[in-house]
Amino acid sequence: MEQHAIRAAWERFLADGAGAAEIPRPLAASWERSRARGIGVDRTEAPLAEEPEIFRRRSVNVALLGAARPALERSGLFLAEASSMMILADASGFIIETAGDRRVIDHGRRNHLETGGRWDEGAIGTNAIGTALIEGRPTQIRGAEHFCEDVQRWTCAAMPVRHPLDGELLGVVDISGPIAHFNPQSLALAASIGQEIEAGLHRAAKIEHELLLRSFVSKRSIWLSEDILVVDRRGFLVHTAEAAARQLDLPPNQLTGELRRLIGGAQQELWEENCQRRFPNASVEIVRSDGEAIGCLILMHRSRSRPVSGSTRPEPAEPESGFEHILGASAPVREACERARKLAANNLPILIEGETGVGKELFARAIRSAGPAARGPFVPLNCGGMPRDLIASELFGYAKGAFTGADANGRAGRIEQADGGVLCLDEIGEMPLDLQSYLLRVLEDGVVYRIGDNVGRRVGIRILSMTNRDLSAEVEAGRFRRDLYYRIAAARIRIPPLRERDDDVVTLARSFAAAAAARQDRAAPTFAPAVLERLRRYSWPGNVRELRNVIDAMLALADADVIELHDLPPELRDPSAPAATEGPPARPMPKSDLKAAERATILAQVEACGGNLTEAAKRLGIARSTLYLRLNEYRSGGTSD
Repeated sequence: MEQHAIRAAWERFLADGAGAAEIPRPLAASWERSRARGIGVDRTEAPLAEEPEIFRRRSVNVALLGAARPALERSGLFLAEASSMMILADASGFIIETAGDRRVIDHGRRNHLETGGRWDEGAIGTNAIGTALIEGRPTQIRGAEHFCEDVQRWTCAAMPVRHPLDGELLGVVDISGPIAHFNPQSLALAASIGQEIEAGLHRAAKIEHELLLRSFVSKRSIWLSEDILVVDRRGFLVHTAEAAARQLDLPPNQLTGELRRLIGGAQQELWEENCQRRFPNASVEIVRSDGEAIGCLILMHRSRSRPVSGSTRPEPAEPESGFEHILGASAPVREACERARKLAANNLPILIEGETGVGKELFARAIRSAGPAARGPFVPLNCGGMPRDLIASELFGYAKGAFTGADANGRAGRIEQADGGVLCLDEIGEMPLDLQSYLLRVLEDGVVYRIGDNVGRRVGIRILSMTNRDLSAEVEAGRFRRDLYYRIAAARIRIPPLRERDDDVVTLARSFAAAAAARQDRAAPTFAPAVLERLRRYSWPGNVRELRNVIDAMLALADADVIELHDLPPELRDPSAPAATEGPPARPMPKSDLKAAERATILAQVEACGGNLTEAAKRLGIARSTLYLRLNEYRSGGTSD
């Protein structure tokens, strides 16, 4: 319809409502909503927020702003010639950013069509931003189609922006300009920018999911005995094990809704509190990138003994894990296994020593399986992975009402849960000194007292302790009780690091690859000879855990059935990767130098590949999405520390 005809219909609508029949139904419905909400046609301004609220809104929508940033920066150039501006609004119609023709931006302030303005229909009547949010589709409102008269000097075209993973409405991108400069291509431009923003959000989500999965893989060997949910910042479930889903006993759609509410709909500071309130046996580890929380790992701790107070059924038992599950035929491993088998036959407390990642818990489980407590529970606790107060309640349990937020029925600690079986204390050297005396008393008397309770409970447990420290040196330094040391270290077993097991590296790599492939429902890959040679030569400071993480990551990222050199991470791809050496570590390169070196390397490879980013990413050994992210940072002058 021509503008004069729309204006006449608008006037008749205001007079008696008759004009609505002469215009398209979506526009008529918007006019009717505007009148029903009491919007006066003489309203000249949208509500305008103060700086604190603008800051808050921009902070909440930082991901949307980040994905829109390239288009916002371009709009200063391509919209200046079109007498238009680009507007980015959130899902409530609140404008969080504008860019484009500076003269048009200045004109917009008359109606508060500017950052901080609220342009939902309930605030300023029919307009492209507010109407697109209600209709959920591309919307163009031109001149007299606006409900408020002074706003009719504008022509606006808006495209809703949705999150690519779940379709949630995040906001609107709008192209606005004076009615005299109406451009019929504005709606197509808004739609194109909206699609670009959604594609940027999808790339960013994939990068964050990759980081979350890498964090999960790196921690899985620490938490072998726990079920883990991997959740992104929106509450989107990135990964879960079937055992975790069974433990929650929730249908998939209900679990999705719960996580969206507990994580996606809450501030990061409340994630742990929300999850522990809903899932009492859970703990939460926040995963960060560049200091920003991108999601979390939710550990569903399982109680492995008979049902405790308040539970209705026993939790599933841990699978058996004997010495046959310890891979490797090198002499150091054979010697450690032989010593462990002999010591397993009795109930001696054993201290298992070794560097981080050598597989100490695997040996502990094998000892349990070969010993008198084989049919009893195996209850692990990482003494270095939680605050002091949490260690105390986890280890000893607590009585009803022992502290604010305590379970109404009280809770048994890990010592009680291990009754008749094995209590496995990892990182025992990290246990606070004052708690060491309580543990010693339990081990000597066989009686445990819950926090806040004066009634003792008799327990019979075998204790297996693990450490990557020299506990005898810790005793001499006064950081570990001498009497507790002699109590837990009646016998000691040293687990050799992977650098002493050259003959086992290939065997372990192939086994990890087969297991990872089975989880992905694909055929096990083969390794190029050059890859196997690099695996043998590398020093493996993270030991078996690092090897498994490397293999898992390569299989997750590789597309082919043969693992080639370019699939290796950078530290292994370099043929000069150092072998194991002794002596002090080299002084680390300053962060600024590292970033400069990384930038130079990436740009050199892009140039060498003639701008072919797929080939450049392959040569660099990084995901293509990561390369895109880095190049965008370099163009904007930013860094990612």
